[in-house]
Amino acid sequence: MTSTIAPETRIGAVTLTVANLARSLAYYQQNIGLRVYEQTDTRATLAAGNTPLLHLEEQPGARHLKRATGLYHFALLVPSRMELALVLRHLLDTKTSISGASDHTVSEALYLYDPDGHGIEIYRDRTRDKWYDEAGNFLLNTERLDSEGVLAELAATDETWSGLHPQTTMGHIHLQVADVDVARRFYTDVLGFEHMADYPSATFVSAGGYHHHIGMNSWMGAGAPPPPEDAARLVWYELYLPDEAARNEVLLHLEGAGISATQHELGWLIRDPSENCILLRVEER
Repeated sequence: MTSTIAPETRIGAVTLTVANLARSLAYYQQNIGLRVYEQTDTRATLAAGNTPLLHLEEQPGARHLKRATGLYHFALLVPSRMELALVLRHLLDTKTSISGASDHTVSEALYLYDPDGHGIEIYRDRTRDKWYDEAGNFLLNTERLDSEGVLAELAATDETWSGLHPQTTMGHIHLQVADVDVARRFYTDVLGFEHMADYPSATFVSAGGYHHHIGMNSWMGAGAPPPPEDAARLVWYELYLPDEAARNEVLLHLEGAGISATQHELGWLIRDPSENCILLRVEER
């Protein structure tokens, strides 16, 4: 097994193709509360503060496919339960369709789909001491969200909606994979993530003891193929390493496993066993 990946490792921006950029921008700004950071005729970068979170690339006619590897959802982490309450009230006020709402013990989460069928999670974390029971067992469950309790946070504030909090980050990413066991071995044995938990046909890994940075499932069917070029799809997600030494260690383990990495102007591109593309980057100092 490889050495453990650097504990400061985090998920960066996610790049997606969309069928209609104007439609997607309207949704992500008006419903989700992101803002345009940069934009051209066919591409846009969205952020909550000063850090890019989402890159959208227009591909006219791109179609949504359920049975394919790629994105299950990307997860926007807001800094407090109050901020989650503001998001929930805004979604209700704008009659935005919410596909799910769950209490995962480690976090409280809302789930949505964008106009192209890309999954979105917006969540807040509980403190780490709440992630374990008295015996020290890690807890990752799925229960009904106490929506009324979340909204009750608003009784203590007169704050109004002004978009996602500037400190919102890309907390984790959840992928669709062809084989969960093969995927887990790649992320743990090759990249060095820590295995945190399993669900039926799903697994979760992290760096630095976080509840999970990457989830993987085969809920759409084991053996799913990669999406075709004409699909609305995940292009890549960024994986940030804290420094060049940590990045080089990952590249060394990839080489030892016979997995190629392609140099890119922003870092190195690699693919997991389900052909999900990862852009390895180094934190700027």
